[in-house]
Amino acid sequence: MFQGAAQLSLDAKGRLAIPARHRDALQSAGDGRLVLTAHPHRCLLLYPEPDWAPIRDRILAAPSFDPRSAALKRILVGNAREGEIDAAGRILIAPELRDAAALDKQAWLVGMGSHFEIWSDAGWRRQHETAFEALAGAAPPPGFEGISL
Repeated sequence: MFQGAAQLSLDAKGRLAIPARHRDALQSAGDGRLVLTAHPHRCLLLYPEPDWAPIRDRILAAPSFDPRSAALKRILVGNAREGEIDAAGRILIAPELRDAAALDKQAWLVGMGSHFEIWSDAGWRRQHETAFEALAGAAPPPGFEGISL
């Protein structure tokens, strides 16, 4: 299970060092195989390959003639890149994916249970603030009514 947020730096070649606390779990969950793809919210998704495969298959099963389904297929599957963590504990983020998420020198690695989101610094701060604003004084969304913190 991946959780927590970490602010990280991308090197000049677009490599992101995965924190040691997540590295072993990420590698073992996918036998070293990872998938990195774009998300419509302008972040990236990082999955162990075995966890990505059933999601990819569900996306590809959606109707191709529906413009929204086709758009999601293009974003999620069309941008998917297979990769692995190198000997120094880094993943390489392709220039196209860095552009899609507006990644520069600083990035946020955000654990989401089965995968990570990778955000630009500005994107994460904006998303984080928007989330707090959306939930301020509002009733919990469906499925969260019975959760006690």
